[in-house]
Amino acid sequence: MKQLNFQKLQNKLRNKFLKLGVKMLGPETIYFSKDTKIGKNVIIEPYVVFGTKVKIGNNVTIKSFSHLENCKIENKVDIGPYARIRPGTILKEGSKVGNFVEIKKSIIGKKSKINHLSYVGDSAVGNSVNIGAGTITCNYDGIKKSKTLIKDNVFIGSNSSLVAPLVIEEGSVVGAGSVITKRVRKKSLALTRSLQTEVKNYKRKPK
Repeated sequence: MKQLNFQKLQNKLRNKFLKLGVKMLGPETIYFSKDTKIGKNVIIEPYVVFGTKVKIGNNVTIKSFSHLENCKIENKVDIGPYARIRPGTILKEGSKVGNFVEIKKSIIGKKSKINHLSYVGDSAVGNSVNIGAGTITCNYDGIKKSKTLIKDNVFIGSNSSLVAPLVIEEGSVVGAGSVITKRVRKKSLALTRSLQTEVKNYKRKPK
């Protein structure tokens, strides 16, 4: 009986949003909460789940297999596929969160991009920031959670670890593969990387 009631509610919510002009590809695969709010010109691809307290603005695209809960999505935002937007997150206008990206309790500024394979938690990200693939904010030390502040126009290279508490000042660059533990000054390059070793004419041991 509970399952039947759940399906009836979902069908009701799907029809409601279809009538409001939400474009759904495979609406039978999309699940809403009773308090989901969606603006105009929104596209939702198959297999998207909305938890409670989700508010979506206008001209937003949510791609397949994404999960959103207790978050605010402003206008002209792209999400997914395979994105997880956790409680306390705000995605500002024109931002982009791509595939296999998890955001938790963070503000992502206008026109900022986190396109691939990253985790951003307990952070404030400024405007026009690019966060490269494989980047994580190390916000938990096993006892307490700390915050990361990334200011406007910062570029974070791929596979970087940002160890909170941390401030990365405006216009700076973090080189790929870096572990950043100290404040990065404005318009500077921060880099932590071992020197590459090369052995000439190297021969592998036979099996």
